[in-house]
Amino acid sequence: MSDSVFAGSNTRFAQWRKFKDKAAAVGITAGGSGVLFAILLIFFYLLYEIMPLFQSAHMEQTQRYARVGSPAPTLHMAVEEQAEVGFRLAADGTYYFFSVSDGSIVSEGRLNLPADAEITSFNIDSENSRIFAVGLADGRMLIARHHYKISYPNDERLITPVLQYPYADEPIRLADSSLQKITLRNSEEALVAIAYTANGGLEGRRWVKEEDFLTEEITLVEENLTLPDLDIKPHTILLGPTQDWLYVLSHKGQYRLVDVDEEEVVDAGVLFDNALLTDARFLLGGYSVLVSNSAGETAQWFNVKSDGAVHFEKIRSFRNADKGIVTVSPEHRRKGFVTVNDAGQLDIYYSTSQRHLASTKLPEPATKMAIAPRAETLLIETQGGELLVWEIENEHPEVSWSVLWEKVWYESYPEPDYIWQSSASTNDFEPKYSFAPLAFGTLKAAFYAMIIAAPLAVCGAIYTAYFMAPAMRRKVKPLIELMEALPTVILGFLAGLWLAPFVEKHLPAVFSIFLFMPIGVLLFAWLWNYIPMRFRKHVPDGWHPLLVAPVIILVVVVCVWMSAPVERVLFDGDMRAWFTAELGISFDQRNALVVGIAMGFAVIPTIFSIAEDAIFSVPKHLSYGSLALGATPWQTLVGVVMPTASPGIFSALMIGMGRAVGETMIVLMATGNTPVMDMNIFEGMRTLAANIAVEIGETEVDSSHYRVLFLAAFVLFMFTFVVNTLAEIVRQRLRNRYGNL
Repeated sequence: MSDSVFAGSNTRFAQWRKFKDKAAAVGITAGGSGVLFAILLIFFYLLYEIMPLFQSAHMEQTQRYARVGSPAPTLHMAVEEQAEVGFRLAADGTYYFFSVSDGSIVSEGRLNLPADAEITSFNIDSENSRIFAVGLADGRMLIARHHYKISYPNDERLITPVLQYPYADEPIRLADSSLQKITLRNSEEALVAIAYTANGGLEGRRWVKEEDFLTEEITLVEENLTLPDLDIKPHTILLGPTQDWLYVLSHKGQYRLVDVDEEEVVDAGVLFDNALLTDARFLLGGYSVLVSNSAGETAQWFNVKSDGAVHFEKIRSFRNADKGIVTVSPEHRRKGFVTVNDAGQLDIYYSTSQRHLASTKLPEPATKMAIAPRAETLLIETQGGELLVWEIENEHPEVSWSVLWEKVWYESYPEPDYIWQSSASTNDFEPKYSFAPLAFGTLKAAFYAMIIAAPLAVCGAIYTAYFMAPAMRRKVKPLIELMEALPTVILGFLAGLWLAPFVEKHLPAVFSIFLFMPIGVLLFAWLWNYIPMRFRKHVPDGWHPLLVAPVIILVVVVCVWMSAPVERVLFDGDMRAWFTAELGISFDQRNALVVGIAMGFAVIPTIFSIAEDAIFSVPKHLSYGSLALGATPWQTLVGVVMPTASPGIFSALMIGMGRAVGETMIVLMATGNTPVMDMNIFEGMRTLAANIAVEIGETEVDSSHYRVLFLAAFVLFMFTFVVNTLAEIVRQRLRNRYGNL
């Protein structure tokens, strides 16, 4: 009976144990699968957010109807903000506001021109201001502006278009002969108009705006401009937004760059060979000029200052099917533009990213084109006298491989460079999304952190696990691991507000500590050997760090105390100025040295804990066997313990590096967050993680900037994944090599 009870008990115990084993296996498998699933979710969510950045533009024709109004050729077309009302100005002086959806006329009229006036030229200040000028055959010009008043009667939007005359209701005298070409620029300070006349010269006027501080009325004070003689006949003249640069472009592709203030031609040259100029427009901001020719090329040119002189230089070009470009329409709020060639091919480009976003064939060749301010609607006039309305979906044209990782020549820069500058105070800004300085800053911060943390952590782990007394190890190891619980925001706060000023004030002391600390410790060890044995025997083996601690404190105190005298004697009282003057090394208070010290302090516990466990876990019989064969403790450490523990030590270093690469708050608070590519230890940086933390709260959801930050997170994710994969491969090879010891 007892045997049967005992057997039954064993059976139940075995079944219970089997159940627990299966439950543990299922739980562990589920946990691991859950972790992998979570990582995959993060991966695919990041992909979901960044994929729209690399999608091409999509176009669709939505309307087609007869040209609105007069049969006279069109001088200018435009579309208002909501893409509901279009504007057409004809060569006979009539203008029409019409519904974009069906072409019905909303209102019409004629410019305030004399009955017999002949329009000879046209130019618009900018699509954003909507101020334009028409030049007349009698040497006068009329300035007008198409404007749209928005109201909400009965909670429905009503757009009322009007034509305004902001400066004078009548034409203004500019020259004594016909205005063949005209350009106009309006600013808060002045209005400038320049024309090429039938007499073969340039005539210009500046009207300085003077405001009465009581009535706030603006009075125009006229000034004559003295402009140089030209040796070419202009096809197009363009005046920059600052009103000091005049671009004169001939039909044969010659150009002259005129300094209006200095009244001279400062640069001359040829835009292209074996082709004719067909159109020239300013990109957003008025700094770059888009130049199109009969060979199907559209090139971006802008002023570059080098060797103290300004030159008009070709920066990049865009080509279609070798058919002449008929017209170009730049976007109002981005650096994109649309071209149509004489074969009726429509192409969408973005200048900075050099992307060809879309291409389609029109039903027939076009003569004029206008794009809405939001770049969602395109209005095209064909040679057959019809108007085509195209809807465009082009959300994120600013990003390409070259923008992210290659040097890009941005406006106002003397040469191509890696630049991250995602926003500015002006709407004419050109976003700069180079990841190169951010990736460089990430590696720079991790490098300096690991330079400080890796030797200290690994050496500390070796001593703690192999030489330190067990009783002391039980106190030291938890204390160091407790450092890992310290919030990094506290470390960053201390680094930015205390450590950075301390390092700046005691810079000689910092270098002295790095130099004399190992010398002081080695000197103390050498002197320790000469202390009589009756004193040394009172310090048990493994407790020597207690004796070294005062030495370390003493070295630090002496170095700080001697910092000021050393700086006065060797560096004339200012080591930072000496670095800059003698070595050409700039110094920023919050720099890589501060980050290296602070982040090294944060990384040390991680590396120490894992490496110490790996070394301590080496089987004792291996070290005992080595010692029994006559090896010294150091030989045993180097030849047996370290190779056996090398997979764990390597894992510790890789995990520590991953922690340094992904660190956010310390880098955010302890550096100037300047995205520069400089290995100088006294310069700051900006890392990928810190950049995301700084800018994610300022971005518009689903904007290009928003998605680029997700792309930065994806790059960081992939970098960590690749590094960890390589680390695991190396760790497995080390385990296979030394696992049989």
